Amino acid sequence: MIPLSESSKNNLWIYLAATLFVVINGLLVYNEVYILNLLPFVLLILLLAFLALDKLFLVIVFLTPLSVPLAEIIPGLSVNLYLPTEPLLFGAMILFVFKLGYEKQIDPKIFTHPVSLAIFFNLIWIFITSVTSTLPVVSLKFFIARLWFVTGYFFLAAYCFKKPENIKWFFKVYLAGLSLVIIYTLINHSRFGLINQEAAHSAVHPFYNDHTAYGAVIAMFIPVVIAFLFSLSRKGSVYKIQWFFLLLFLSFAMIFSYTRAGWISLAGGFVVYLLIKLKVRFYLLAMVIGMLIAMGYMFRTNIMMELEQNRQDSSADLAEHVQSISNITSDASNLERINRWESALRMFKQKPLLGWGPGTYMFLYAPFQHSTEKTIISTNFGDFGNAHSEYIGPLAESGVLGTISFLLIVITTIFAGIRVWHKLKGTWTGSLALGTFIGLTTYFIHGMMNNFLDTDKASAPFWGFIAVLVVLDIYGKERNLVNK
Repeated sequence: MIPLSESSKNNLWIYLAATLFVVINGLLVYNEVYILNLLPFVLLILLLAFLALDKLFLVIVFLTPLSVPLAEIIPGLSVNLYLPTEPLLFGAMILFVFKLGYEKQIDPKIFTHPVSLAIFFNLIWIFITSVTSTLPVVSLKFFIARLWFVTGYFFLAAYCFKKPENIKWFFKVYLAGLSLVIIYTLINHSRFGLINQEAAHSAVHPFYNDHTAYGAVIAMFIPVVIAFLFSLSRKGSVYKIQWFFLLLFLSFAMIFSYTRAGWISLAGGFVVYLLIKLKVRFYLLAMVIGMLIAMGYMFRTNIMMELEQNRQDSSADLAEHVQSISNITSDASNLERINRWESALRMFKQKPLLGWGPGTYMFLYAPFQHSTEKTIISTNFGDFGNAHSEYIGPLAESGVLGTISFLLIVITTIFAGIRVWHKLKGTWTGSLALGTFIGLTTYFIHGMMNNFLDTDKASAPFWGFIAVLVVLDIYGKERNLVNK
């Protein structure tokens, strides 16, 4: 009998294992049990996790727009998470922290950047107010979710972005996943007619709970696509044509999302772009904004009387839909948003320092509604979203420092974005940085009217865009992106 070599023995074990897997999986499939079909995917993910963490990150980013809530698969659960991204993100977070400690690859430039310090402050305060929360279990879940979103989409992203090519791949893979969702949504919407505004609300299911979140994400990527398009030097190339059609595609999807807040945020982003191009000083801009706020407060009665004359409700007619933005008399969506803000402010007045606890607003706001402010879509169960503001919501949930800590993230990011633009302007990297900053600005504006950072869909571009600006602020000049 000829003895087997070591390599032959290894091959024999592989063949036996593969045969065993096929037999067992065949028996399970015959009995309509499909769980083992996931094994090759799980093994691939584990391989990526240990050998190429940056590739795993990009896989997660691609899957983020395509993720679906667990509640859509198993209705009635008391807990919910987005599959497959949140479990993958949690695993990537654990592995990333382990690698930082084991391989001693902590980069002090990233962790001590002003934006990172603001993020640490925000996380610490969310944890403190989770401990003091009126609903500790709810707040702890909120804190853990925020922690893995920030760790994965910001800190892990920042480490991946130290390889310049990964910055471009981040945008491309998210856009690839988002494009699939847009195609699905438009096909779904077209069954009822694209001019059917009501159909836009449900056409995004199950990928998005709300068409406004869908519109907010598209708005963030439109400036980035414009940056790719107009920064390419090869005029008339197939590559440039592809970005042009992608811009048209996103614009078409944006229009038929019927997301008024998204349209406003894009218009605001364009104004910010003009201010940067005109080299308006930040302190002058702050003074003008301060004066406008003061004048608005002084003439608030006249402004309210003028706004109350607008009775145009949201409509399938785009012109009428735009006009309905300022309707605070009869438009249920606008009135309900005001109702949520007023409720949040009343909650803040009762607990101004520590708030009621992160993530608790939707469970506790009902008694703070006034009957005169409730609308036909008001509810006492918090099943139509939360405070509808990234700035007012934290006031109710984490007190005054909750909002201040988030504002510090916004302010430090704005300074970093402007600084990166001045460092790198005239280069392809600088153009992409500007597109990233304007895209992020659209969410800063959108955040006044909605809040989606408790979802993976918005968290990936929000924290990812910030990570791009931080890395370019630190390494931009020495690691310039290639124009391709």
